[in-house]
Amino acid sequence: MSTDQFRQKAHRIALFLFFCAFTTLVNAQVITSPDKNLSMKFELTAKGEPTYQLTFKKKPVIKQSKMGIATQDVPSMLEGFKVVDTKQNTVDETWEPVMGEQKMIRNHYNELLVTLEQSEPKARHINIRFRLFNDGLGFRYEFPQQENLNYFVIEEEHTEFNLTGDHKIFWIRGDYNTNEYAYTTSKISQIPNLIEKATIDVHAQNPIDTLSVQTPSMMKTDDGLYINIHEAALVNYPAMHLNVDPVNFRMSSHLTPDAVGNKGYMQTETQSPWRTIVVSDKATDILASRLILNLNEPTKYEDVSWIKPTKYIGVWWEYFVNGKSSWAYSTETNVKLTDDFTKFTPNGRHGANNENVRRYIDFAAENGFDAVLVEGWNIGWEDWFGNWKENVFDFVTPYPDFDVKALNDYAHSKGVKLMMHHETSSSVVNYERRLDEAFTFMNKYGYDAVKTGYVGKIIPRGEQHDGQWMVNHYIYVANKAAKYKIMVNSHEAVRPTGLHRTYPNWIAQESARGTEFEAMGGLAPDHTTILPFTRLMGGPMDYTPGIFQTDMSIYGGNQRVNTTLVKQLAYYVTMYSPLQMAADLPENYERFPDAFQFIKDVAVDWDNTWVQEAEPGDYVTIARKAKGKNEWYVGGITDENSRTATINFKFLPKGKNFVATIYADAKDASWNKNPQKYTIRKVRVDSKSKLKQYIAPGGGVAVSVKEVSKDELKGLKKL
Repeated sequence: MSTDQFRQKAHRIALFLFFCAFTTLVNAQVITSPDKNLSMKFELTAKGEPTYQLTFKKKPVIKQSKMGIATQDVPSMLEGFKVVDTKQNTVDETWEPVMGEQKMIRNHYNELLVTLEQSEPKARHINIRFRLFNDGLGFRYEFPQQENLNYFVIEEEHTEFNLTGDHKIFWIRGDYNTNEYAYTTSKISQIPNLIEKATIDVHAQNPIDTLSVQTPSMMKTDDGLYINIHEAALVNYPAMHLNVDPVNFRMSSHLTPDAVGNKGYMQTETQSPWRTIVVSDKATDILASRLILNLNEPTKYEDVSWIKPTKYIGVWWEYFVNGKSSWAYSTETNVKLTDDFTKFTPNGRHGANNENVRRYIDFAAENGFDAVLVEGWNIGWEDWFGNWKENVFDFVTPYPDFDVKALNDYAHSKGVKLMMHHETSSSVVNYERRLDEAFTFMNKYGYDAVKTGYVGKIIPRGEQHDGQWMVNHYIYVANKAAKYKIMVNSHEAVRPTGLHRTYPNWIAQESARGTEFEAMGGLAPDHTTILPFTRLMGGPMDYTPGIFQTDMSIYGGNQRVNTTLVKQLAYYVTMYSPLQMAADLPENYERFPDAFQFIKDVAVDWDNTWVQEAEPGDYVTIARKAKGKNEWYVGGITDENSRTATINFKFLPKGKNFVATIYADAKDASWNKNPQKYTIRKVRVDSKSKLKQYIAPGGGVAVSVKEVSKDELKGLKKL
């Protein structure tokens, strides 16, 4: 070989190596979190399949996992890609929520935007956007408007979460229509043997026929990592469940189908929701994460002054305590909206009557509550349940014994508002066509908030609570309500994904197994130590706490609420919501006025939050500062085991005087024995104080802290 030939060959080899290196550089991209603890790597496989992997402090969290979208009507977006562009960006900003767990939220992430191109169909592009925060990863698919991609139908999303082992998992079964299952704690490999036992009876349920669980999915690894998988900004897209491979420990997205089996109808320019992975080696960091909120869009509402935190009572719990009251006015059957209800014979148990509602209004006014919810006020309750009936309610016509104008005038004269209730019976088409009239009616009579309900199977028939059509409906209601300056609290809706940032009048949701189930089979003592790590990751929950009469045998039967009275107090801090109900009957609060004082005092909107200790399924202790006040509140709860909570008061300003009122379980209290036994004591505290407090089995601790003058400290012992 001549010298020139050698040089030419060497040049070709160098060019080949350069292009190989360049291709590797383009196809493999790595970003780290601002604190460098998290690292995400994106690359294509040999088939041109997009993949990602995630590590935390050099420990693998998600092994190499595939990504992509299978489609019905156009070539799928699964493979055959090449990287044609990448961009990186850093954002560090703060923003102020209308209401929340913190007055200011930091939004700090490093971003990678990857533009992919498929050769077939020619020059079709999609983007994958990754945002890596100190507390986790968010990524989504973006579909630019382009010649070769205008409309497409999703067959399935193929996003994988390839886990590193047989993690401990807190789960409920995947279901297209309900989130109201009880949680099961197990290893991933144990899910197949437990799935049928976990599928308890819930009305209108539609369990997924593949092995699947719902998000948010909370896991803990054997080496102490906490992993939470969910989604953010669920808009114009079906909700995601997770298929489970219990052998290879791999999860994959499973979207909710519509009536004909399709998953989503898309028109470019559009995008998927964010897929979220929150991870830390501290359980407290999971609860402190604001990643899901940060991935949602800011509100476009110009005026949010009418959106207010609310503490309320209601004509509600009495419907659950062994038939004390009834939503329905009569015992008629085959009821139609055109019927003359004044001719029906009253059943004598209708809860939403003038006298009873005035009693609740008086109680609310005397104790400083903002509002009174009244369920069962409107015609149509007699025979709708289970009949899949379309024209059930008109949302404007009261029963004969409910005087809308007189009751609202009475409430307003006492500084209290009535809260509207719209049970849609899941006849969504009926609700949408009556919505303007219903909201106009609310404006006329001074209602500024509505609790919506979606009990039953959806109409249009065949649609699902978690499908794209219904996802769009919930947002439509929130937007429509905003035009009338009305706040919305939705029950039986799709689980939240942080959209209360974008639609702050969507003040709260249920979307999980709440207090009402204490009257329908009970909740395990560990249930509310799991919910903050699962359901509440997406947004505030209207859990309806505050049940003091936990032994319901006094009403008949043998049902009980599986907590101590003090644990019910602690919920007002551990179960975040700017909408909090004192759910028990007024007479039960009157029996325990000293404990009821905590519910009257506790804030529902916050300047700051400190998660002091937590372990999913075992215990949670949280401290919060009231919005705009020198008041702090602490709540601690445990599962069926007693424990000693540690509360550190270092969040208090230095050099100030404070009195802490401590509401604690008595030594012989427990969720099933002596649940109403408690102690209350007042002590002096400062920023150096630390409290070690016994919590009974199924119990809790609640603390209120207020700044006082030196004179008010006299006679009080220091903690």
